[in-house]
Amino acid sequence: MSASQQKTDLHTYLRTAREALVWKLDGLSEYDVRRPLTPTGTNLLGLVKHAAGVEIGYFGLVFGRPYADPPAWFGEDAEPNADMWATADESREQVLAFARDAWRHADATIEALPLDAPGRVPWWPAERSGTTLHLIMAHVIADLQRHAGHADIVRELVDGSAGLRSGNGNLPPGDAAWWKQHHDRVERAACQAAEAT
Repeated sequence: MSASQQKTDLHTYLRTAREALVWKLDGLSEYDVRRPLTPTGTNLLGLVKHAAGVEIGYFGLVFGRPYADPPAWFGEDAEPNADMWATADESREQVLAFARDAWRHADATIEALPLDAPGRVPWWPAERSGTTLHLIMAHVIADLQRHAGHADIVRELVDGSAGLRSGNGNLPPGDAAWWKQHHDRVERAACQAAEAT
């Protein structure tokens, strides 16, 4: 397989992760895209905002191609966790516009550089801060897919919606009654296992 095909394949997986995150916002109210559903405040719009920040860092700073106008919440002086939620003044449209612009910036880096292009991650330990575009693409794909998994669970907690992406649920077929029966079966097995210990 050529380096060009490898890069195309990696880029496809990156785009799929982006699309999965954004799709999880579809059809939800402002409250539901922002509401924290874990003790650490995990929410859908914050996951999109964070993922966009990841891309401007890894595909910008790492390769000497800084994002032209980084948001105030991005960088060393930012409030901790500011990238993981949207303030009341940050609209969904603003966060999505920032994400799309971050993707354009990242895509330009990916298109301009070969997979073996060297970079340096200043926030990684010095002994492993040297890297390549290939490694960064794999790293960011893993990070975004992890957050897409978070988004899957958060969206299911919001309204019961589940699935891989639009048009591909990637779940067994079943109506609400079937899923209730499945849930109850899993719960019974958990209780039985707990009683056995």
